[in-house]
Amino acid sequence: MHDPPNVEVVANEDRALPAWRRLAATTRRLWGRIHWGKIALFIVSLFLFILALTLMKDGARGLAPLVRDSFRVTNPVNSLGFGWLFAYVVMSGSPVAAAALTFFDAGVINQLETFTMITGSRMGASFIVLFIGFIYVLRGRNRVTSLSMGLTSLTVTWTTYLAGLVVGVIILQTGMLDGVQLQTGAVLSSVVDRIFDPIAGFLASFLPGWALFIVGMGIILASFNLFDRCLPDMAIKESQVGRVSRLVYRPWVMFLLGAGVTTISMSVSVSLGILVPLSNRGFIRRENVIPYIMGANITTFVDTLLAAVLLDNPAAFTVVLTEMMSIAVVSLVILALFYQRFERNSLRLVAAITASNRNLAVFMVVLFVTPIILLLL
Repeated sequence: MHDPPNVEVVANEDRALPAWRRLAATTRRLWGRIHWGKIALFIVSLFLFILALTLMKDGARGLAPLVRDSFRVTNPVNSLGFGWLFAYVVMSGSPVAAAALTFFDAGVINQLETFTMITGSRMGASFIVLFIGFIYVLRGRNRVTSLSMGLTSLTVTWTTYLAGLVVGVIILQTGMLDGVQLQTGAVLSSVVDRIFDPIAGFLASFLPGWALFIVGMGIILASFNLFDRCLPDMAIKESQVGRVSRLVYRPWVMFLLGAGVTTISMSVSVSLGILVPLSNRGFIRRENVIPYIMGANITTFVDTLLAAVLLDNPAAFTVVLTEMMSIAVVSLVILALFYQRFERNSLRLVAAITASNRNLAVFMVVLFVTPIILLLL
């Protein structure tokens, strides 16, 4: 069995080579580190994502009677509850947000209803972190420790999103962001149409419109699942945490970290989901992750923004941009003006919920009853 080459010896040997050989050696090493399987998964997930949007867009009109008459989504309050419950069903907020955009593009719901439906989808998606905490409890972990991270995520998300709801409505009503647009470009639109329209047309030849939407929803769930698999594996060691331990006490650093991790993963479920095991291992405390959650709640709209661009609907783009801007405004105001008070009140609420089984049961009932009430109003 041969010993691995000494890194210092290899580096010295590289320096002795001509410049072009050093460049070639470096390129070979970097080339060998590329995970081609993950790149292939990313390409497949992107293909499925665009195909799903195309199918959902074509099938959304067929669901208009179901959405308007059966679910009675006829005002912004109804759509808030509808998006919230929809996220519970699919255990994810991003597919529901994409569905809201396709409904809007098809004329099933208006701009304000689209905005509140997307907001509801994110409020429902925050339940996922709490669900992960329940899994840890079932595995024998401490109830307070396991559930506190999910509850902190819920309270921070609900607080900022409810405040952002008011800010967002003002932005939409005044048209502040109507002039800010990002077009797909004629070339990209042509390529997307040529590739995906024939597939959608083939499926539409033997499926009813509403079935196209259902198939598209299934495909978009699969695309997000594949995308999560193509993310790099994150191994967290105690030595690595120790080197950055001081940074977690700085709210602005954690805010930027949450925004950055969620931008890369394009999934708030992934970026917030890693907080539960980190908390259980004692690497971070709840008060340290509040700014992280705020940052994640802003950039979680990156995939929805991409969906709006691919739909080539300027008004849909405005809705998503308004979501991001409203949450960003609320979060920045909290961080800059009264973060310590916000942190104390959030942690007190979490402590009150986990104080007894009765409090936790009441909270869970509220969690499920509230969106139903909103849908019925």
